[in-house]
Amino acid sequence: MAKAVADTMSVAENAAGFVSDNNAITGFSHMHDSGTGGSPSLGNFPLFVHPGCPDDDFARCKYPTLERMTDRVNGSVVASPGYFSVNLTNGVRAEMTVAERTALYRFGFPGTERVRVVAGDGGEEEVPYGPLVLVDLVDLANSRSNGGIEVYPDTGRIIGDGVYAASFGIGQYMAYFCADFKGATIRRSGTFVRNNASEEVKWIDGSEPGFYNPGGSSGAWLQFERPERDEILARVGVSFISVDQACENAEREVPDFGFERVREAARAEWRKKLAAVEVDATGVSEEMQTTFWSGLCRTMLSPQNYTGENQGWNSTEPYYDSFYCIWDSFRAQHPLLTIIDPVAQTEMVRALVDIYRHVGKLPDCRMSFCKGFTQGGSNADIVLADAFVKNITDGIDWDTAYEAVVSDAEVEPQNWGVEGRGNLVSWHELGYIPWNDEDKNGTGPSSRTISRSVEYAYDDFCIALMAEGMGKRADARKYHARSANWKNLWNAGQKDLYRDTRGEVIQSDFVGFLQPKLVDGTWRYHNTRTCSPIYQTHSCYYDTAFDTYEGSPWLYSFFVPQDMAALVAAMGGRDRFVERLTYYHTSGIAYMGNEQAFLTVFQFHYGGRPGLSSYWAHEYIPAQFNSSINGIPGNDDCAMGAFSAFAYMGFFPVAGQDVYLVTPPFFPEVKVRARNGKWAVIRVRNFDTTYGKKYIQSAKLNGRTYTRSWITHKFFMKGGVLELTVGETEGTWGTGDGDLPPSYPFVDSAG
Repeated sequence: MAKAVADTMSVAENAAGFVSDNNAITGFSHMHDSGTGGSPSLGNFPLFVHPGCPDDDFARCKYPTLERMTDRVNGSVVASPGYFSVNLTNGVRAEMTVAERTALYRFGFPGTERVRVVAGDGGEEEVPYGPLVLVDLVDLANSRSNGGIEVYPDTGRIIGDGVYAASFGIGQYMAYFCADFKGATIRRSGTFVRNNASEEVKWIDGSEPGFYNPGGSSGAWLQFERPERDEILARVGVSFISVDQACENAEREVPDFGFERVREAARAEWRKKLAAVEVDATGVSEEMQTTFWSGLCRTMLSPQNYTGENQGWNSTEPYYDSFYCIWDSFRAQHPLLTIIDPVAQTEMVRALVDIYRHVGKLPDCRMSFCKGFTQGGSNADIVLADAFVKNITDGIDWDTAYEAVVSDAEVEPQNWGVEGRGNLVSWHELGYIPWNDEDKNGTGPSSRTISRSVEYAYDDFCIALMAEGMGKRADARKYHARSANWKNLWNAGQKDLYRDTRGEVIQSDFVGFLQPKLVDGTWRYHNTRTCSPIYQTHSCYYDTAFDTYEGSPWLYSFFVPQDMAALVAAMGGRDRFVERLTYYHTSGIAYMGNEQAFLTVFQFHYGGRPGLSSYWAHEYIPAQFNSSINGIPGNDDCAMGAFSAFAYMGFFPVAGQDVYLVTPPFFPEVKVRARNGKWAVIRVRNFDTTYGKKYIQSAKLNGRTYTRSWITHKFFMKGGVLELTVGETEGTWGTGDGDLPPSYPFVDSAG
């Protein structure tokens, strides 16, 4: 729950607090949501440290965010699992580490009688050495609507709370903190509202004049005598339940203020998590190794374990928060956690089921105990189905889980903009979402009729898999049938038209795309390239009038993972399908910064060309996925890291199905710890450090010839050895009719 880092004045980019740019540091806060897009979230109760105040007058220090912000020293940032540090141009060195619900900071000072300060506005001055630490009730989004703060002058303890808004949804949440300090004698203490600092007032709340102000800054401060070791430690416990619980968290987790001990404990936890994977990196560049491990780390940053901190209801079940958003994460992150951290993934599934029990619907997005906006389908259905078909069972109430997914499929909520599905009457009766549908059962954005339709179809397919596995054959037949609804928006005659550089209208060689329909069954035109990188890139969002979400009809026309054989046929057969998919990746239409594109890199498997999946994985890695500052093509959502980690290890999931598409790893050998404690090993023969040999020629599974281009989760449950021999050209491996990944016909599942 605690993720301490420096927050930056990087408007529209600081969703997780810190950004590697040249913007100033505004403070150091204790909780962050990692990798999200859109508005920033959390970042509550930031600390800021002045080495001293002009004329040693606390009233002359800067308190509001926009006035106190200070530049970082270029090249001073150090970041590693469990640790972050940065030097500021005001002479302060800030280091931080964390326990589960406590952040621990170590602020170092030059130790001179006077300190040269370079302020955020570029001005310079010298101030007498006398550190002042402030705690601000603001959050990253400046969304606070209530709260209070108190400083205890004898002990220096500062406590407080606030009410804040959700960043990508509706509702508010309460947050609480408890801060203690060590390393120097307290000289003065007080509170502030904007730049009005008082030594007399030790407690303020919403009744204080100016407490709610445009700048958002209100809080408490401590000024210290010169620290004995020229450093001050700050321990901040956080809670979503109460101040008392925040204090208990801090006192239990960090009773000794032992910075190095806490840092090493955090590193040990990361080592324990990452021990699920081992690689032989002989000959592999440091750049490639760093990209792999950082991707694997980022996969584990969210959702966050808030068990014991759930302010919504009392429950004995685990509670995880910050599902930002399942529309992003179901495709790669959750399947990867199922393999490398099945305990956490199991708890997340249990948490999703418990959210259904208490809220009435599974979330598609959820943050800070609030309902988030639904971007596509009811994609928690896929997460639950993925766990079900992979035999994740520990403590999961599958009867309630099935009830939850059926509720998504059958019961329209009042506001399907934040949960469940909309337009269900038409979905059930017409088999698609009409562009001009009049939904009288609920409310929500009437956009995204193409993307929601194909996502609803796949959600229903995943429900059918659960129904089959639970012996509910009538349900299985019904949802299998609905999963074919994508065909109802397939316009076989739709042309791909675009303007060239001269402004002339050109038609590509490809015909047949998903298109919107009206209630009466007639077609409505949606440009096939709208919302691709080459045409109106940023036009298709949650609340726009377009029929696709964050992607074009070109992209969504490939999203039929339940029956790729039917899609391949609709696109003209294997060769034509491969040509179209190749064109998608070569013509500028593809954008890897959104997660829907991930599967298209590997869908060549369904056209009998698994070698091209390997080719395109190597085209995108390391060109777009690397260890540079801009080393991912979009915001992470913990999914970009999962995509690259999967590709590096040599397999990629078809989420919701027991299918992993196989490509050669980027390492000579990858070992993943199986559920039984053994290892699932993928070994490359003829490994080429230049990656010229990236095409599988033949394979053996546990010593026996293996021709399928895919494996099942059994490999990661039981362990074994998959040996891949690679060469410089495509071979025949994985190309036979019986070697392709499965496509599921929609027939009576009892037959």
